[in-house]
Amino acid sequence: MTKAKEIELALAPLRETLNNHQLYSCLNTVTDVQLFMESHVYAVWDFMSLLKALQTKLTCTTLPWKPVVNNATARFINEIVLEEETDVNEKGEYKSHFSMYLDAMKEVGANTDNVLNFISNVKDLEDIGEQIQASYLNEAEKGFVGFTFDVIKTQKPHIIAAAFTFGREDVIPDMFLKIVEGAEKTGEGNYPKLTYYLKRHIELDGDEHGPLALKMIAELCGEDVVKWEEVLEYSKLALEKRVALWSSIANTIMLNKEQSTLV
Repeated sequence: MTKAKEIELALAPLRETLNNHQLYSCLNTVTDVQLFMESHVYAVWDFMSLLKALQTKLTCTTLPWKPVVNNATARFINEIVLEEETDVNEKGEYKSHFSMYLDAMKEVGANTDNVLNFISNVKDLEDIGEQIQASYLNEAEKGFVGFTFDVIKTQKPHIIAAAFTFGREDVIPDMFLKIVEGAEKTGEGNYPKLTYYLKRHIELDGDEHGPLALKMIAELCGEDVVKWEEVLEYSKLALEKRVALWSSIANTIMLNKEQSTLV
């Protein structure tokens, strides 16, 4: 059994917790999707910092240019950057996946002002932890985004790659599609931007990014036992932060449902 497979097996209980989280049973209406996206958008945003940290570490982004140690890993990262930072939207326009997510949020009526204000206020990587804590994000959002930048600050490619590979969700796109398709059938709304975004992620993450990310982890760790132990440690932490974020969003959605019934 490969080390990567051993990691996946060790993470199975946490993945099971995530995959069977109560959040999914709360996502029934477009209003629920709005609330989800308004919190989840911070994870969409900080994912880009994980990716750019890997690009900085595994490719040459300084002058004068010098050849990289591992061309296969560099190619993988550059391909993901191309797709995540300058993909093609449903109209054939070049946009980052984050911008596409914001467009989808606006389409379903979700608020984008809060996340844009937050991004405009975080400027210095050295002090970003303090900036996150001083922000108006809730505790789960602060914990999730703060952990991402703690990972980046380790400056260790295998740890950053662990959070990148094992700490991101692969369940939500299917769940979203069911809600969006249901809304379209009942006439509640038509959401081509969100539908496109979700289908694009299913295509890229399942068919391309997932298998290549596992290969990247293997190449970064090699036979180094300590690196594999750190990969497992940080992967567990990443999933725990995800579960905490999911619980926070579920509580928000359920509270909103309760308040709606009282009106």
